[in-house]
Amino acid sequence: MNLNNTSPAAGSELVEKSAVELRRLIGSKVISPVDLLEACIARIERVNPFVNAVTATCFERARAEAAAAESAVMRGDTLGLLHGLPLGVKDLEPTEGLLTTWGSAIYRDHVPTEDIELVARLRRAGAIVAGKTNVPEMGAGANSRNDVWGATGNPFNPNLNAGGSSGGSAAALACDMLPVCTGSDTGGSLRIPAAKCGVVGFRPSPGIVPSVRKPLGWTPISVVGPMGRTVEDACLQMAASAGMHAGDPLSYPLDPMSFLAPAQVDLAGLRVAWTEDFGTCAVDDGIRATFRQKISAMQHLFRRCDKVDFDMGEAHRCFDVLRAEAFVAGMQTAYERDPDSLGSNPRANYEMGARMSLLDSAWAQAEQTRLVKRFQATFADYDLVLSPTTPVSPFPWTQLYAGHINGEQQANYYRWLALTYVVTLTTHPAISLPCGLDHAGMPFGLQIVGGFRADHQVLGAARAMEEAFSAHAQLRRPRPDLAALRAADPALTSIVKTPPVFPGGGRSVASAASAAVSVV
Repeated sequence: MNLNNTSPAAGSELVEKSAVELRRLIGSKVISPVDLLEACIARIERVNPFVNAVTATCFERARAEAAAAESAVMRGDTLGLLHGLPLGVKDLEPTEGLLTTWGSAIYRDHVPTEDIELVARLRRAGAIVAGKTNVPEMGAGANSRNDVWGATGNPFNPNLNAGGSSGGSAAALACDMLPVCTGSDTGGSLRIPAAKCGVVGFRPSPGIVPSVRKPLGWTPISVVGPMGRTVEDACLQMAASAGMHAGDPLSYPLDPMSFLAPAQVDLAGLRVAWTEDFGTCAVDDGIRATFRQKISAMQHLFRRCDKVDFDMGEAHRCFDVLRAEAFVAGMQTAYERDPDSLGSNPRANYEMGARMSLLDSAWAQAEQTRLVKRFQATFADYDLVLSPTTPVSPFPWTQLYAGHINGEQQANYYRWLALTYVVTLTTHPAISLPCGLDHAGMPFGLQIVGGFRADHQVLGAARAMEEAFSAHAQLRRPRPDLAALRAADPALTSIVKTPPVFPGGGRSVASAASAAVSVV
């Protein structure tokens, strides 16, 4: 079953195939999970030093699992949806035997004894964990850099940021290092890095993919979900991970396999609303102009494509309170033990929450309810809402966040994420779809928001749009030129700790804990 042609060119061709196609080729015995894993490892070893997307690795264990996966194929065993596909796990998700740091020095030698439910499900579906992907400390913010692993650079320009908090996963997918990667989303952590790296990030409705690690089990603002190079790849991961679990009280019975074939959508029948800013978000003039050009190029695809005004109420203050509540719940012990153990972003969120009262919490819950009702009214007349995913083009990762937009100072380190977090507050499903380049020549992400619990329709519409966009140079998914990648400019990297370079592709399970101590 092993491929005879193991040349670098053959390996490159292999890793550039979609996850769906790779799974089909494995199931039909055309390619071996062993060869696929080795091709991914080779790509990681060659490309990861430039972008620093993959952190701790477990290649030897993965090799043993790939060999077992090959044997299962040859025996004719029943194969899972992800059988033999190498997997990158966001470093907020605990992985058995593999370093899980949450990007925090507090956990730089933490090796869990079991997989969290998301990872366990993907492994049961046949995925092979190859390594972890980089995040901001504690997932706070949309710039994937931390004091344990350093910064993740954008595949289109390693001097610029890859977004976050799922930045490592997005960059790994864009560089074809791994065919399957996980993500999670509170204020935009699936959608923003997907937009900045030119891949797909889907925020499902709360409860569809169980999130068992959130400290406030009843909050709908934090979800886990898939990333992929295509919508179909995201659907594959959804089918392998969706379904009820008692660890997430918002989860409910559903048919995970229904995500393999979401609704067939005829774009010509869709009524589409669009907005540059939801009436409340700061957006760079260049992004506004780019978005209007994209709308002009795609509007003929739809039955209607109308600019619509929104009333998002006091969405910013509402998100401030709900986000801070989650940080207080998750970080109280660490903060009370040693406030200085937390970085500036998570500490700022904790301290904001600690100053709040029950009145703030009750107001925020009520304001979110009011906002949801107003937003849902839009879908009486429209099927989808389109917007930019991010308000600015990727900026240097040495700049922690976008402090100013069009000269307007942002209130805090995450205010620039408003285009995605106002959608989070509505609880509606949303996907970021690659949509050509922006005014600065960097990937542009189109945010597609669907109706209440209309996840299948959003995925079906996004897949149809992806297909239509592929024939249009201004709209199709951009691909980074990996042959032209160069190390980040030392003048920039000297401002923060230099991203670690991983000779040999990273650190093994056996050495992960001890190696982490020396990376900065």
